[in-house]
Amino acid sequence: MTISEKAISTAIGNLVDESTINPGPNARCLAKYWMRLVWGYVLGPLSRLRKITIQHIRSYPLNEGSAHKQLALEQASLLEALMFGSEGGIDGSNLPYSLVSLPLRNAQEVAEKTRASIKAKLDKNVAVIIVDTDKTYSFRTFHFTHRPNPIQGICSLGGFLSYVIGRFFKMRHRATPVAIAGAQIGVEEALEIAEIANRRRGFGAGRTVWDMAARFGVDVTGVTWRMLDKLEHKPIVIVKPYQMKKR
Repeated sequence: MTISEKAISTAIGNLVDESTINPGPNARCLAKYWMRLVWGYVLGPLSRLRKITIQHIRSYPLNEGSAHKQLALEQASLLEALMFGSEGGIDGSNLPYSLVSLPLRNAQEVAEKTRASIKAKLDKNVAVIIVDTDKTYSFRTFHFTHRPNPIQGICSLGGFLSYVIGRFFKMRHRATPVAIAGAQIGVEEALEIAEIANRRRGFGAGRTVWDMAARFGVDVTGVTWRMLDKLEHKPIVIVKPYQMKKR
């Protein structure tokens, strides 16, 4: 059984309202120059971002964007704050207003407790994998991601550099498993399961906060809980091993 990390963070209140953040000069500089110019005209094209995403980045919102970068600097690191989105696993897509979800600091503990709860209430033995949509890139048997705290066997390195390198060289990319409980699963298999579940789960209201806002015809902080309630969300996806029938 796979569970979206964001769904867990939302359920336990692991959220931050960025409208309450007072950005400093470094965060404002990142929003105004690094995002609009460097990502908008250099790193965005190098990373093969969609044209619509590049257009949004070139007009990156200065007030909301500065607050977001300030949170990234406080919660993650400079290298991660230099990402164009999902900095350090911080994500605002499929969340209303100015809310963003933070990555789980205790993902393994959460996975173990979830598995134990399912066993106690349903008497079912299942493996639990917590998955994030942020990508892990693979070069042969070497796997790396820009987000922090993936499962053992996946390297978290380079912040935004990991993302740019992986995208520029068109490396194989899959959703990132951040915790596994109840089974001994290798990295390659875990990545395959994570990606299968991620594709089945879909993007909800949209891939990015801009896509989400465009879907509802509002600005990036104008999405409400009521709007999101109208959509189908699939935070849990059950993946079963496929067995060929004997002839």
